[in-house]
Amino acid sequence: MENILVVDFGGQYSQLIAKRVRELRVYSELIPYDMPVEKIKEKKPSGLIFSGSPGSISGNAGLKKPPVINRAIFDLGVPVLGICYGMQLIAHLLGGEVSGTGENEYGKTSVNLLTEDPLFQGLKTSEICWMSHRDSVVKLPDGFKVIASTPSLPIAGIADQAGNVYGIQFHPEVIHTPSGMDILKNFLFNICGCSPAWTMVSIIESQVSAISKTVKEGNVICALSGGVDSTVAAILVHKAVGDKLTCIFVDHGLLRSGEDEQVEKTFRKNFKINLVHVKAKERFLSKLAGVTDPEIKRKIIGGEFIRVFEEEAKKIKDVEYLVQGTLYSDVIESGTKDAAKIKSHHNVGGLPEDMNIRLIEPLRMLFKDEVRKIGIELGLSEEIVRRQPFPGPGLAIRIIGDINEERLNILKAADKIVVEEIKKAGLYEKIWQSFAILPAIKSVGVMGDERTYSYPIVVRAVVSEDAMTADWVRLPYDVMERLSSRIINEVEGVNRVVYDISSKPPSTIEWE
Repeated sequence: MENILVVDFGGQYSQLIAKRVRELRVYSELIPYDMPVEKIKEKKPSGLIFSGSPGSISGNAGLKKPPVINRAIFDLGVPVLGICYGMQLIAHLLGGEVSGTGENEYGKTSVNLLTEDPLFQGLKTSEICWMSHRDSVVKLPDGFKVIASTPSLPIAGIADQAGNVYGIQFHPEVIHTPSGMDILKNFLFNICGCSPAWTMVSIIESQVSAISKTVKEGNVICALSGGVDSTVAAILVHKAVGDKLTCIFVDHGLLRSGEDEQVEKTFRKNFKINLVHVKAKERFLSKLAGVTDPEIKRKIIGGEFIRVFEEEAKKIKDVEYLVQGTLYSDVIESGTKDAAKIKSHHNVGGLPEDMNIRLIEPLRMLFKDEVRKIGIELGLSEEIVRRQPFPGPGLAIRIIGDINEERLNILKAADKIVVEEIKKAGLYEKIWQSFAILPAIKSVGVMGDERTYSYPIVVRAVVSEDAMTADWVRLPYDVMERLSSRIINEVEGVNRVVYDISSKPPSTIEWE
C-alpha cells in the first residue's frame, strides 16, 4: 500500500499534516524523528514529510535544542518535503546554512512562487501562506535552487528536483494557506507518484480481511459504551467474524436520555449482533450514594464497570479476543508509534489473566473524523456517528455533589432539552460538546406567585478540535431563551438556568 510517512519533530501541526494527506486519500503515518532509518525503509514509504518543530537549528536563544534525523534518510531515494523547521533541517543536513536572521515571520504572508516547479504547478505566482518561524535558510545546499520567496525572506522554498527533495518555510497544512492542499496534492501525486486509492471502503475491506484471518478459533467480546468508537469497532469486527462476537453493554444508568434504547436498537435490531445488556443502575447508584468527590466517583464507576464486565465475560465460552476502540490519536499520545494492530494482551481492562485475551483494535490507525466516515459507510445513522463526545463516568460528573435518583432524573431531562434545542438551531454538529450540569446548590425563585427554592441548571457549550483547548460558544440569544424557558417549565425541581462562559484553559470542559 502506498504510504506517506510524516516525520514528527514535535511541531504543533504534525498530526494535522498526516490528516491532510489522508484527506487526499493517501495513507499516512506519523513516525518519531529518531526511528532507525532501516525501520523506516521497511515501511516502504512513497514519500516523507518533515514536520515543523519548536527546536532551533541555529541555536536561537529561547528555542529548544533541535531534534535531528539521521542523514542516511536521504539515501532511501524517496521524495522528501520539509515544512518550516523541516526545510531548515534539510538545508542543514545537506550542507546549507541556517541562521537566526532577525527576520521573523508570523501569520499570513504573501509568498512569491516559482510556478514552473512541480511543487507549485497550477498555483498563482503569488499566494497567501501561513508563516511561523524565527530561523531562516541563508545558504542553499549544493544542487538546490530557490522556488519561493517573500519581501523579507529571500529563501522561502527550496528544491533539488534531481533528488526529489523539497522544502517550504510556510505551512501548507493549515487553513490559513488557501492553496496549501494544492501544494500537498502536487507533492503526493506529481512528485511521489501516489494515487488517491485510500478510501473508507478500502479500509473496511483490509480490516475485515485481517480480522478474519486472525480470528479462526475462539470467540470475541467487546465492551460497549454507547459511544462512536466502540460502536464502529464492534460493527467492523462483526462484519469479519459474525456470531463469534458478543457485545457487553454495561448500563450504569448514568447515560444520556434514550441512549440505552439506542444501543439496543442499533445492535439487536439493525445489525443483529449478539448483545448482553447489563442493567446495573441500582448497583452503581448504591456504590455512589453519599460520594461527592469527583475523583472517587470516577474510581468507583471505573472499578465497578470492570467487575460487571468481568462477571459477564466469564459467562461466555471460549473467549480469546477483546475488541477495543483505540484511535490513532491514542496511539500517538501513548508513544506506541509502531505497535501491531492485533497483539497478545493479558489482563485487559482488569479481566482475569488466565483468560489470555488478545486485543483487536481495528481503529488504531484512524483519526476520529475517519472513524465517523467508516461508521457511515458501515450503515450507522448520522445521529449515532455525529454524536458529541461523552465522558466515561457519564452524568455522574455532571451532577455536582451527591448522586441520587431524583437528581439524576432532573439532569437527564434538562440535558435532553439542551440537545434538542441545539439540534433545532442547526448547531449540534458545529459544537464539540453541549450539555447540562446540575450544581449542588439551590436558588430562590417565584413561580405562580409562590416562592420556590429549587436547583439551577448550568448550560455548557464549547467548540474544540481535540479537547485540549476549548472556547465557549456564543449561542444566539433566541436559542438561550428557548433553552431557559423549556428547562424551567418542563423540568420539575428547576427554577433557574445559567450559561457557562468559561474557556479551557483556565477552566476544563467538564465541571468535575
